[in-house]
Amino acid sequence: MTSISCRYDGGLRCSANHGPSGSLLDTDAPLDNQGKGECFSPTDLLAASLATCILTIMGIVAERHGWPLEGAGARVEKTMTASGPRKVEQLEVWVTLPANLSEGQRQQLQRAAEACPVKRTLDGAVTMVMHWECTSEHA
Repeated sequence: MTSISCRYDGGLRCSANHGPSGSLLDTDAPLDNQGKGECFSPTDLLAASLATCILTIMGIVAERHGWPLEGAGARVEKTMTASGPRKVEQLEVWVTLPANLSEGQRQQLQRAAEACPVKRTLDGAVTMVMHWECTSEHA
């Protein structure tokens, strides 16, 4: 079990303290919801959680097999609902893998990423669209 302590700091800003490490982060309401948009919003963190979970799970698999994964990346676009209750409607993720991986390695990493804990948790609650890309040999 991990404990995270959160506090409302006023002005639609919150702070969170990660108990095990002491790491701190702030959130702010977004511009389109009465905030200043000066740091991650809570729903931005949800989007970032998906992308970083995908990269982390792929990293675990790559390290287990001794595959080079440095340079892999993930970009996520979050779409909020336009009407009705405000919530995340869709998360679209572009995952870029290094070109030096074989097709079999890429497929195994993709399967692992598709089963990451955050994606499994959100499955059925949020539409998620995944795009898989490979970096250029000369990029």
